[in-house]
Amino acid sequence: MVHGTREHVEELRGQVSKVLAPMGLVLSPAKTRIVHLADGFDFLGFRIVWMRKRGTDKWHVYTFIADKPVVSLKRKIKSLTQRLSHLDYRIALIRINQILRGWANYFKHAVAKHTMQRLHTFVWWRVLRWVMHRHRMTWKAIRQRFRDPQGHWKPVELDGIILFHLDKVPITRYRYRGNSIPNPWPEALTGLAPTA
Repeated sequence: MVHGTREHVEELRGQVSKVLAPMGLVLSPAKTRIVHLADGFDFLGFRIVWMRKRGTDKWHVYTFIADKPVVSLKRKIKSLTQRLSHLDYRIALIRINQILRGWANYFKHAVAKHTMQRLHTFVWWRVLRWVMHRHRMTWKAIRQRFRDPQGHWKPVELDGIILFHLDKVPITRYRYRGNSIPNPWPEALTGLAPTA
């Protein structure tokens, strides 16, 4: 799949179809594309691409967060922090935290540190602007409320609920274990010979 030609991939696609057929599954022509790994492709919210590691001549397959999940997350946060929204702070922050935790747990195995940092900044500003607009607060008043005496920003806390810090989610890269996963299909069914 990685080192072959387009013809190899087309042959493999046929073999995959044969494996899926007994399970009642069919490859969707609209969703099944053949692309070069250097061009990358989106799969289940991830952007998978083969690229050179920065500062080296080595090439690796990287898994990033695709654009659609980021746009979707921002849309959800915006809907909960609309300026004219009179949603209770407690309810809104609980829902925002649920969304952020679920999102972070799903994507924490990708190359996602910078994306998490940018999204935390986005959510932080959305919540603070929402508070400012609702209470007609100035930027000075916001700083007095959310900064400690030393001038450091405190965690955003409203009605006893602390905003989840997306930036502090530990990123744990996916460990390849393809060779150790048992294959439930006999070789006769797949028609594939094991490779060394």
